[in-house]
Amino acid sequence: MTDNQRALTEDQRQWAGLIWDYHRMHHEVRPADVAIGLGSHDLGVPAFCARLYRARLFPTLVFTGGPNPTAPERFPRGEAVHFREHALELGVPDEAVLLEPAARNTGQNITFSREVLAAAGIAPSRVLLVSMPYMERRAFATARKVWPEAEVICASEPLEFDDYLKSIGDEKHVTDQLVGDLQRVIEYPGLGFAIEQKVPEDVRAAYVSLVRDGFTSRLLAR
Repeated sequence: MTDNQRALTEDQRQWAGLIWDYHRMHHEVRPADVAIGLGSHDLGVPAFCARLYRARLFPTLVFTGGPNPTAPERFPRGEAVHFREHALELGVPDEAVLLEPAARNTGQNITFSREVLAAAGIAPSRVLLVSMPYMERRAFATARKVWPEAEVICASEPLEFDDYLKSIGDEKHVTDQLVGDLQRVIEYPGLGFAIEQKVPEDVRAAYVSLVRDGFTSRLLAR
């Protein structure tokens, strides 16, 4: 394991676990008019979308996302394109999938997906947002801001924190992402990008501790 992939100390693991639990919305996954698979570095998103589709929870699926900003080499033709291909390999029929390949951030993911759906004649009242586990809360807060008339249900692959760390294989990368997403949950409402979310004091303290320890690669530039 390189320095960039260094293992977490016990304290750091506990702090990161607190933030992980906060990011999960714990919504009941129910049938929806459509699902939107949010682009990321994690193929667990299209895999879970395929699982939910096979469970007949929605008839139409949008994959959204251009090149990954932190690892463009991972999905060189864009997140949405690779996610769609993975879902098709897992049995989702081509006619059930719409593609949105241009979005570069979460607000665009949701806004552009809404436009793709409208172009297909679909105006959903209930939307299932499928994301990485630690992106649920930010996705929810963003969707409620840019698409307030839609009921939003958040879902992600049902993994515990330690299991997710093992699946990604890079504890520092995951923790950097947790910290970066929490900063956005805190700051984006003031920028008009998302609705306000209450952040418990222990979660804020965990954030401060991890920033102090150098988990800062995904923080917003000042």
